Amino acid sequence: MKLKVRHTLEYRYDSPVVLTTHVLYLYPRSYPHQRLLDYSLYIDPLPSKVVKNVDAEGNVQHLVYFYNQPCSRLLVEAEMTVSSEPVNVFDFVLFPFETSRIPFLYDNSTFKYLIPYLDKSDLTAQVETFAKEIADQVDGQTIPFLVELSRHISSTFTYRSRAYGSAFAPAETLDSHSGSCREFARLYISACRSAGIAARFVSGYLYGNPQQAHELHAWAEVYLPGAGWRGFDPTEGKSVVDRHISMGASADFDKLAPVMGSFLGYSGSRLLTNVRIELL
Repeated sequence: MKLKVRHTLEYRYDSPVVLTTHVLYLYPRSYPHQRLLDYSLYIDPLPSKVVKNVDAEGNVQHLVYFYNQPCSRLLVEAEMTVSSEPVNVFDFVLFPFETSRIPFLYDNSTFKYLIPYLDKSDLTAQVETFAKEIADQVDGQTIPFLVELSRHISSTFTYRSRAYGSAFAPAETLDSHSGSCREFARLYISACRSAGIAARFVSGYLYGNPQQAHELHAWAEVYLPGAGWRGFDPTEGKSVVDRHISMGASADFDKLAPVMGSFLGYSGSRLLTNVRIELL
């Protein structure tokens, strides 16, 4: 299928400001089953220069430089069309075979690249207990653990939309048994890492879910020997197939905002944002 996404962000300032360099994560990642067909980026005020590059984790980013002229708003609009084909995300064999149970060890040649995605700074005893309970339910089997963890969060936690502010820590999400897609993804990642599975945060769009139709979405990807990176969405309780469009993946949950930057001057600001996803 073909999906068309238009993402508009408008920052309005109470008084004129001078914009510093901004970093944009508004360009889709490539996957074997998904490719970009068309893309456009509109920025007002007109930048003095835009540089498109690839960051340290393989995400496409735009570095936007502005003329030193006062402005009262910043408008960024990205429009893209993506071809997304159905894919069987479980069409693989875990190899070495002993990785079919958790915890397991990555071989040395792979482990050195996965160190950031195994970081346990988010892990608490509460999260570790939560992950172990899920693992015990599936007799320590790797894939059933990943599937059940996603299903459990989706079915037993209450979803609460929260577009602004940093994602709450996994322990807080466990305590409240509620959260946004970002909180669910952060909890899922922490639980996976407690079981020795490399996991990363993904930001992007989801087609077909009314809750996510007009905003950014977040989910997780885990690295499996023999399968590579595979996506799981604890908000939906499902594996990621062809309805998700990834705009960036990171070991950190707070590095992928679509627009990041600041301004010089004394002013309050407001952000108006809208996402529109169409099936062509």
